Amino acid sequence: MEADVLARLVDALPEGVVVTGAAEMEKYREDFARDGSAGTPAAVVRAEDAAQVQVAVRWAAEHRVPVVPRGAGTGLSGGSSAVEGGITISLERMRAVEIDQACQVAIVEPGALNVDVKIAAAEHGLWYPPDPSSYEICSIGGNLATNAGGLCCVKYGVTTDYVLGMDVVLADGTLVRLGGKQIKDVAGLPLLKLFVGSEGTLGIITRAVLRLVPVQVAGATLVSAFPTMTAASRAVVAIRQRVRASMLELMDNTAINAVEDWRSHGLDRATGALLLAQSDATGAACEAEIEMIRECCEREGAAAVFTTTDPEEAELFVAARRNAFLALEQRGSVLFEDVGVPVPLLPALVDGVAGIAERCGVEIAVVAHAGDGNTHPLIVYDAADPGSDERARKAFHEVMALAIELGGTITGEHGVGRAKKPALPDQLGDDVMALTRRIKDALDPDGILNPGAIL
Repeated sequence: MEADVLARLVDALPEGVVVTGAAEMEKYREDFARDGSAGTPAAVVRAEDAAQVQVAVRWAAEHRVPVVPRGAGTGLSGGSSAVEGGITISLERMRAVEIDQACQVAIVEPGALNVDVKIAAAEHGLWYPPDPSSYEICSIGGNLATNAGGLCCVKYGVTTDYVLGMDVVLADGTLVRLGGKQIKDVAGLPLLKLFVGSEGTLGIITRAVLRLVPVQVAGATLVSAFPTMTAASRAVVAIRQRVRASMLELMDNTAINAVEDWRSHGLDRATGALLLAQSDATGAACEAEIEMIRECCEREGAAAVFTTTDPEEAELFVAARRNAFLALEQRGSVLFEDVGVPVPLLPALVDGVAGIAERCGVEIAVVAHAGDGNTHPLIVYDAADPGSDERARKAFHEVMALAIELGGTITGEHGVGRAKKPALPDQLGDDVMALTRRIKDALDPDGILNPGAIL
């Protein structure tokens, strides 16, 4: 890029907003997917408000420079990998959170962390349900970009279910305001749904109005040990047919041992699989739900079932599940899968993943938001060993192919990004891929917004 062109961007924004030093920009090159093909941007724009985002995008549109939006950088699919010679617009400084208690909404800037919204809402007796395992470090902007879910989504839904409005900067720098604080709104096309989950390829979200609900508290927690992941998966299928649990998670033996190696949570290392369920019903209804969950577990061969109504005790098990990703990263490099299938096919998926691990000669740990069929097979490998790297990547693509074969998806909540892009046509087919491209071309005719992500 010519120096005078870049100088125009620097001059158009306040001092310190645009960063061009290689050392300063290094941390903005990759997300947690550690995309080895990530480029080096010409500049990073650390925007402080929507107007600065508009200035940067207008400059990029004029000079046809690629733009990569970035939140906290915790994505697991390479969705915010920098493009060589482009600009990265970091939204980390835009962290305002405002609570409207009367309307039960949060007005949030994209750099705010998920936990920031939860804390602010709780001060008003309210709750923001979407809760990725990384909720303490991931941004709302990233959650919106990937339509993130989490542990509670089995009962309470995913990010898009809580978006009432948003401001979006389009590819030409125009800012549009969609929706608002109203709960119901069918005026015009459902554009909110179009931008949520679009991974920054259609526009840059600079503000969101998020629906809140009254605080919910888990009345009881059940933890069940199984000899195999297959048996635990069958129990999940049975539970879903009888109970609307507020949490329904799985961890396999590899994940259990990784967590215990990293930070002891008191889990039984010999357990084949651990099922974690919660009910936030009240009184007798809570007791009835937990009893039905227990019956399902015992019918599918649970080796042990433990229940508690102590929130602190329950949090020990929830923390173990949330920590699985970090624990497995202590063992080596990790390829993060995010495949999902219809819930009745969950046993077939976990069996198939085990077969892939054996066939490819790799270690795959499986944790899952099992209640909605969304699993995270985590492939651990040695990135410095070409053979290990090759086997891991073969397994990575075979797991996605298995999910597609079972009528599922290559990504339930992490997004396509760059890591899963090669498998997307196999899931969507030619006609849907062509439709996706037409939508992209209509909103971003020069293809400057997050090029290389999804398409």
